Amino acid sequence: MTTRSMLWRRRFAAGLALTGALALSGCAGNAATASKAAPAASGGSDSSLKEPDVNGDGKVVVGVLSPGDINDRGYYQSFVDSAEAFAKEKGWTIIKRGSVPPSDALTAARAMCQQNVDLVALGASELKTATPASEEPVCSKTVWYLPSSSDTDVHPRVLLSADDPNQSLLAAGYAAGLKMKAAGYTKAGFITGNKADFSVNAATAFLAGIREVVPKATMTSTYTGDFNDSAKAKEATQAQISQGIKVIYPYLGGATDAAAQMANEGGALTLTPGTDRCDSTSPKYDISVIFSPGDYFRSALEEFAKDNLKMGTTRVWKLGVDPYPTVKICRPQGDEAQRLDQFMKKIGTDKIDPAAEVKRLG
Repeated sequence: MTTRSMLWRRRFAAGLALTGALALSGCAGNAATASKAAPAASGGSDSSLKEPDVNGDGKVVVGVLSPGDINDRGYYQSFVDSAEAFAKEKGWTIIKRGSVPPSDALTAARAMCQQNVDLVALGASELKTATPASEEPVCSKTVWYLPSSSDTDVHPRVLLSADDPNQSLLAAGYAAGLKMKAAGYTKAGFITGNKADFSVNAATAFLAGIREVVPKATMTSTYTGDFNDSAKAKEATQAQISQGIKVIYPYLGGATDAAAQMANEGGALTLTPGTDRCDSTSPKYDISVIFSPGDYFRSALEEFAKDNLKMGTTRVWKLGVDPYPTVKICRPQGDEAQRLDQFMKKIGTDKIDPAAEVKRLG
């Protein structure tokens, strides 16, 4: 499976599980409240461990283990880049290791703890097999960070990180809807890789967001079967442009830029799948939909610096409350930015229920 397709699977499996869990429990409120809703295993976290110098040796060291290439210019690198940028600001040290097979994760984590790290950050849920080490003597003076999936167990010294993808996809559609209404467009396009539950759900949420603004909007979804095949992405983009579609969301991995470039050439507006690309000129993006794991990790490190990460819980990043996820119109006209901001704040304060809106409008 490709790097980006694993990202989308992780994100949507975790998000759908989170959505169901919150619905069943009736949880509401801000992300801090949501994080407290998941009790710590084995009696809770160890309150004697003070962040960020958890082991008390007078320095702060963050160890990062990644299952993928940490120079991939994508998912895995964003995680490491965020850690290094924040560490440089704080004068911390980063120890990193990439391409760690899940079968070696436990051994790699033990070795990381032996280097006197304060925080062990696992770059993706594939490495959850390392988390038992968090309760072993060798790692007794560490705390941990892990992007969660639906079957990730809670450990007393591990912070799980999750979001609800319905939120950012609904807001992405709303932003696209604002642009469509201003231009008089009614047709949108969604191009992605494999046709699976997570990608179908993403398309549905995006369309629901558009219909918040343009009730009679229609959308063509194209599943190329490959998140990274640029030729297939360009072919799909050209086909949608030929149908008169003026807003195209290339919800892809390595093929994103190829699709966006063709959308530019065809005069169609386009969006990013996860990162802020508003400064990009080739290709040009009109809307940035931001939910990069590196962005979440940096926000977590900011809380870590304040001794505010709650171990043994699931930290739920909430649109309209936390810095990420978020959606940004790159070159807003009139009151577009204000209307989008108000829409996201309504999600953050639970005045808008994304799951209900997706069901109603998708």
